[in-house]
Amino acid sequence: MDTLHQLFIEPFVGNSYLLRAIVAGCLVAVSSGVIGCLIILRRMAFLGDAISHSMLAGVTAGYLFMKVVYGQEAHFAAMILGALLAGFTTVVLVNFVSRVSRIKEDTAIGIMYTGIFAFGGALASMFSHYIHLDLFHFVMGDVLAVDAERLWMMAGVTAIVLFTTILWYRQLLLTAFDPIMAASIGLPVLLIHILMTTCTSLVVVSAVQIVGVILVVGLLITPAATAYLLTNRLSHMMGLAALFGISSVVCGVYLSVWLNVATSPPIVLFSTVQFVVVLVFSPKFGLLPTWIRRRAAIPHTLAEDILGCMRRDPNPTTSLATIIANVPTDGQSLRKSMDRMIAQKWIEATNNEEYRLSEAGEIEARRLMRAHRIWEAYLQRLGMPHDEIHERAHLLEHVHDEAAVDYLDDRLGHPITDPHGQEIPEDFVHLVPGEEVHASLLRIGHLAEVTHIKGDLPFSISIGDQLRAGPRTDNEQTWTFLVNGNQEIGLDHDQADSITVRLIETPLPGESAS
Repeated sequence: MDTLHQLFIEPFVGNSYLLRAIVAGCLVAVSSGVIGCLIILRRMAFLGDAISHSMLAGVTAGYLFMKVVYGQEAHFAAMILGALLAGFTTVVLVNFVSRVSRIKEDTAIGIMYTGIFAFGGALASMFSHYIHLDLFHFVMGDVLAVDAERLWMMAGVTAIVLFTTILWYRQLLLTAFDPIMAASIGLPVLLIHILMTTCTSLVVVSAVQIVGVILVVGLLITPAATAYLLTNRLSHMMGLAALFGISSVVCGVYLSVWLNVATSPPIVLFSTVQFVVVLVFSPKFGLLPTWIRRRAAIPHTLAEDILGCMRRDPNPTTSLATIIANVPTDGQSLRKSMDRMIAQKWIEATNNEEYRLSEAGEIEARRLMRAHRIWEAYLQRLGMPHDEIHERAHLLEHVHDEAAVDYLDDRLGHPITDPHGQEIPEDFVHLVPGEEVHASLLRIGHLAEVTHIKGDLPFSISIGDQLRAGPRTDNEQTWTFLVNGNQEIGLDHDQADSITVRLIETPLPGESAS
């Protein structure tokens, strides 16, 4: 008990500056954590670093102005106003350059903040006889020296940030995750972006005066990144980021007292240690749980080979001997994979070591077959010798990410058959009644309603018309449709792609669209 009292209570006895340091650091942690989550989601982590470094120019200009004009040194209000103007100027210039040129935002940040930082350094050097700045404390901070004026300033900034975030939460959420959709529903995306970057500038400028450049960047990014590894909900992420920031400040201050070192490094180090621990042990995204899940998962390539073998078997069930003969692997791995596939209900065991595909297994096998045959069509387009296409496609079929296969399918013009004349399964993931797709994806027998038309067409088609897909002609280069049951038209790939439809029904009996 005495030891605990000595470690945790005694450092504060008669040392009110430690309590002020923790309160100030926690205020910085809360405001930085909330804003840091938005920065992480918008992939603008470099922005906080840019603003904090560009502040040197503002602090120097504010110091110089008060010294030359009024003869006062180290005037706090002038320096923080100059720092705020420098930070805001950085944000405005970054947005301007990234919007009027082909330069991306991260590159613009690098250009502008180094330029403004260099300007501040040159200014401090030219007027060194006027300016007496402690650059060490500007970079490293001195949270133990925080006074009541700075404490109240940080409390005000934190209140402003929290109020703004709560008031504009929905708009900030939408623009952080999907700015294009936010713009499509009428949200002022540019105004919200300026609001977020202004809050970032306010937090950074205020916090640097208290904790220094290194700590403010650390508290702005690391706790938010740590929270991002634990949750997908922005509200939970903000709360966790604030808690991680507070724990970093409290534990860092204690470590600085116990080790008798400067305060900022232990705070940043503790925050980094928290991140590493969560990175390793996070239940959903941690390295260790992910490794355990992969160890327990079915070997992906082997499972797909088994599914492909069973799909190609003309019999209703596939014998173990057939699978062994067609799937190149050792017996132990094969048995282990098949047991896991049975547990996941991809395949079902029957008598006498016979197996059949379940409904889920049939879908996976069909997905694999579609990928294989689209890869074959793609390799033929590249000019690969006909006798090598199948084996190369067998290797590439395991790259069957839905977006990648859909991209290849579109580039190839949605072929119906592969180079061997076998039918390529339709895009069964998107061709579901009620879903909106491009008309080019429709196969013979599909009925759909037109919902959007892009550009001009050589035929009169209106929104609300019903299209019944007919057979493809001209070596699969022309899509035929029956419009409203009475007018037959033919479209090329680009024209069919320009029509968006909502699928009403799958092929009629006796028609094929598989």
